[in-house]
Amino acid sequence: MTFDNWLPLLILLTSLLPGIVIFVLPEERVRWRTTLNMGGAILKLGLIGIMIWGVRHEHVYDFRMPILPNIELVLNADAMSVMMTALSGVLWFLTTLYAIAYLETSPQSRSRFFGFFSLCVSSTVGIALAGNLITFIMFYEMLTLTTYPLVVFRGTPESMRAGRIYIAYTFGGGAAFLIGVAWLKALVGSVAFTEGGMLAPYVGAYATQLRFIFFLMISGLGVKAALVPLHGWLPKAMVAPAPVSALLHAVAVVKAGAFGIVRVVYDVYGIEFSGELGLLQPLTAAAAFTIIYGSVRALFQDELKKRLAFSTVSQVSYIALGVGILGPIATIGGIVHLVNQGLMKITLFFCAGNFAETLGVHHISHMNGIGRRMPWTMAAFTLGSLGMIGVPPMAGFISKWYLGTGGLTAGKPWVIAILVASSLLNAAYFLPIIYRAWFREPAGSWSARPSIGALETHWMLLFPPLITALLALLAGLLADAPFSPLEWARLITAREYRP
Repeated sequence: MTFDNWLPLLILLTSLLPGIVIFVLPEERVRWRTTLNMGGAILKLGLIGIMIWGVRHEHVYDFRMPILPNIELVLNADAMSVMMTALSGVLWFLTTLYAIAYLETSPQSRSRFFGFFSLCVSSTVGIALAGNLITFIMFYEMLTLTTYPLVVFRGTPESMRAGRIYIAYTFGGGAAFLIGVAWLKALVGSVAFTEGGMLAPYVGAYATQLRFIFFLMISGLGVKAALVPLHGWLPKAMVAPAPVSALLHAVAVVKAGAFGIVRVVYDVYGIEFSGELGLLQPLTAAAAFTIIYGSVRALFQDELKKRLAFSTVSQVSYIALGVGILGPIATIGGIVHLVNQGLMKITLFFCAGNFAETLGVHHISHMNGIGRRMPWTMAAFTLGSLGMIGVPPMAGFISKWYLGTGGLTAGKPWVIAILVASSLLNAAYFLPIIYRAWFREPAGSWSARPSIGALETHWMLLFPPLITALLALLAGLLADAPFSPLEWARLITAREYRP
């Protein structure tokens, strides 16, 4: 095989192999653990850069390994998988940097944490690069198994309970998804991802069965994507350390479910065939309800991470909404939100972790004047919040503009009402935090500044949210630039709607 054939596997191994080695490292081997973490992350970014250039120029990257008769593990790269892989690579690098400082004084095993952390990212990359449903579900379930130890990492009764809830939801969803995949495999044979879908020839003979299979698969994926009423695990999982919360919400578990929905609709069923079978209306209704429900629940949370968790329930469903509207413009809005939401939400969770780690602040009611003590962190939080509301020129505005325009173009003006209501609710639960942090007087004096020089917190905690906030701003300001998330979403959409 050529280098192009091996490249997807090499990208996967840059986090998988360091993760395995880290497990056996003694706790005191801090330098070795850091070198493996950061070295793997940097190498992954370099290989992803090669793949981005290649896919843009129609190179074919395809790794295949037989597992069982007529079943192969397939890793390949198309425009969709490259977008998700690039997001995973960039955010893994920044989250690893953040986690090294965050867990510097942790009494729990850091080798265990970073081992599972690397395996979690490997699972996410495997999902992104999966070339068929069999490969997808293997890494999808591996993601469940590798994130559970991260959710329960602290070992407290609260975290162990959250872990049990997480496992119950995700194993149930995984079982439904597996049944759907096995049923589809038995029905049509091939379960390879194909741009434009591959089930149209079977509509006459298997229409009813294909509807049931779609319901099973979307239900299974909807657990990780936190579609209501399958979202109950997500707010509970916020007991995990901030780096885990950031990864869960921005690129790993939640985004894996949303990415899977995109794959099933576009590359298994095909967008036009899904519309003919009447599959998109229920998906759109579920997404619209989840958008409003998550925002309403966020309003009543005083714990910062729980408010952000319910915000994720709402915001991730923008992706499913874009998928279900049926039209290229809305598709662009849904797909670009895969990246935009990730950049904005990881910024917010990084900042929440900084407030907790530096000042011991976990609740919004305790954030009066916090912007004066941690101005750079709060500036990043402000940008992320404004992006979630959809204020131009932030990345969130781009997503909402294309979703709204796509809804009007598709003859569904009610989409505008959902987006307006959601944005008003976003403002209602983010703007009071911003006002409280910048303009209210602190209730008391903040704790003494740690011995960290001129910075407000450790530089490895401060640098990642500043970078992700800047990326979220640039994704809006430079939306039409080559290789921007929007330009890549347009490329994906053009290929999915190719005659």
